[in-house]
Amino acid sequence: MRLPPTPPPSSASRAMKSNRSSDTKPELALRRQLFRRGLRYRVGYRISLPERAVRPDVVFTRRKVAVFVDGCFWHGCPLHCRMPSDPSGYWHQKIHRNRRRDLEVDGALRTAGWTVFRVWEHEAVEQAAEAIHAALTQSR
Repeated sequence: MRLPPTPPPSSASRAMKSNRSSDTKPELALRRQLFRRGLRYRVGYRISLPERAVRPDVVFTRRKVAVFVDGCFWHGCPLHCRMPSDPSGYWHQKIHRNRRRDLEVDGALRTAGWTVFRVWEHEAVEQAAEAIHAALTQSR
């Protein structure tokens, strides 16, 4: 098994380690909006797929809908991702791996019959919640 590369010692690495991986402000805001619309969901729910197991940020198990709230830096937002200056190239590789993994997870979930929503942290949570609500209630 190949070990992942270690990040270069820098202020960027220290800052990145302090970022939360769950219950982030955008995720909590989206969950509040979904709850206000009367939607009940699971948080931290593990979906086992043939290729891998995934934990979306919000899961609607009965309707097979998985919602991910992606941070602009960590997932390489085309509008807001600004790479730290890093001569080793670690952060470019890290973001590239994250984006590739996101595509693989989306494909695996869709193959298994799930609907996948990806919400960027900069998006308006009201609009995202409305789109999710519409998808969940359109074919009841």
